Amino acid sequence: MGQSVDLMGADGFVLPAWAATPAGAPRGAVVVLQEIFGVNAHIRSVAERFAASGYLAVAPALFARIEPAVELGYGPEDMQAGMALKAEVEALPAAGVMPDIQAAIDYAAQHSGRKVGILGFCWGGLLSWRAACTLRGLSAAVPYYGGGMTTADEVARKPLVPVLAHFGERDPWIALAGVQAFALAHPEVVVQTYPADHGFNCDQRGSYHEPSAVTAHDRTLAFLGQHLG
Repeated sequence: MGQSVDLMGADGFVLPAWAATPAGAPRGAVVVLQEIFGVNAHIRSVAERFAASGYLAVAPALFARIEPAVELGYGPEDMQAGMALKAEVEALPAAGVMPDIQAAIDYAAQHSGRKVGILGFCWGGLLSWRAACTLRGLSAAVPYYGGGMTTADEVARKPLVPVLAHFGERDPWIALAGVQAFALAHPEVVVQTYPADHGFNCDQRGSYHEPSAVTAHDRTLAFLGQHLG
């Protein structure tokens, strides 16, 4: 169902993305934002899974402005490389990769003809939150364990669309106290926590926790069904 496509940002930058199309007419569309490991096999499989549920799914390569065709695994060296790439992207001037995410939203809307949601994992979760607060054309957002979402600058943002946020209660990178403070600051956001570690949705990581991943996915589908169709 999936294939590589090119997206063009408002500044003319062209970046690749993985697009997965449902078998029939789309019920909606989702933009899938990567972890720090690129649009790898796991992120492509996430896009395929949503396509199997009837959504056109597009996963933009958010490292493309720094390095093309990044596809990392989950070992210590991959983690180090991914963190370095993320730091370079976060240091980009002005809007950084937000125009690339906007291009993915626009692509999803154009090719589905339906409402668009966004979801992301770790760094992609943070970017999903930022997109929900700043970008146009979205109807829902679902950040998974968004690294940095609970910092003061991010908590100060205001979402423009409904948000469902998933966090692991045993996440060493995102303190549960910070998640609870985020939930208090944003009663309009549906915050769900799970007895799991960071990265609990990824079945290629040692932190994968199947019961939490299944429950979070079911809740995500219900949320998208409510707000996208």
